[in-house]
Amino acid sequence: MTDISFLLLAGGTVFLGSALQSSIGLGLGLLGAPVLALLEPSLLPGALVITSMVLPMLGVASEWRDVDWRGLAWALPARVPGALLGAWLVGQLAPAALAGTVGAMVLLAVAASLWRVRVAVRPWSLLAAGALGGVTGTATSIGGPPLALLYQHERPARVRATLAAFFLFGGAISLAALLAAGQLTGRQAGYGLAATPLMVGGFLLGRSLRTRVDAGALRALLLTVVALAGAGLLLRAVLP
Repeated sequence: MTDISFLLLAGGTVFLGSALQSSIGLGLGLLGAPVLALLEPSLLPGALVITSMVLPMLGVASEWRDVDWRGLAWALPARVPGALLGAWLVGQLAPAALAGTVGAMVLLAVAASLWRVRVAVRPWSLLAAGALGGVTGTATSIGGPPLALLYQHERPARVRATLAAFFLFGGAISLAALLAAGQLTGRQAGYGLAATPLMVGGFLLGRSLRTRVDAGALRALLLTVVALAGAGLLLRAVLP
């Protein structure tokens, strides 16, 4: 694949993933991680962690009144030990194994998103979601599904805003853990920052989609695409 083809595919993924996340609360990590793992696994997780941390700044700024700050007071501290474990895992896994881990995480995230059993938003569940999100968010840049599972029955604005705040502050924790473990490269940081304009464009598109496109249809499309990508990654990792 040429550099131009890679930039077009990766840039398009960031734009589309940002639009979906701005509209329904999830999208950038779920869509971006498997695509990067297929195209250039050496950019994971750092590049996507940086981009995924910048995007929620816009979400929190526009919907800060809807953030469940009390819930985050439980979830975010639990992300710290999870992030340290995730950073350690990055150092232990070869690029191919990391790509396979991303594929497995994507499929688990899709399964969790389809799980309709209601889990109460309580301190114990928030601690568990925060810790698990710290591990997966740092190791694979997919840290939203555990918390999204807890808040899936809340108002759309509350879901988007609370997840945005979790991505923002949780991403900072993951970034610090990767830096401390020496697992963030300048190349990853450069690509992550370079994707910021595309992320802003996707965010603005997603805001317009909230009132024009059915959120359920967007969510179904996202889950279908990422499930196929995750299955492809996992098969590539386990088959010779």
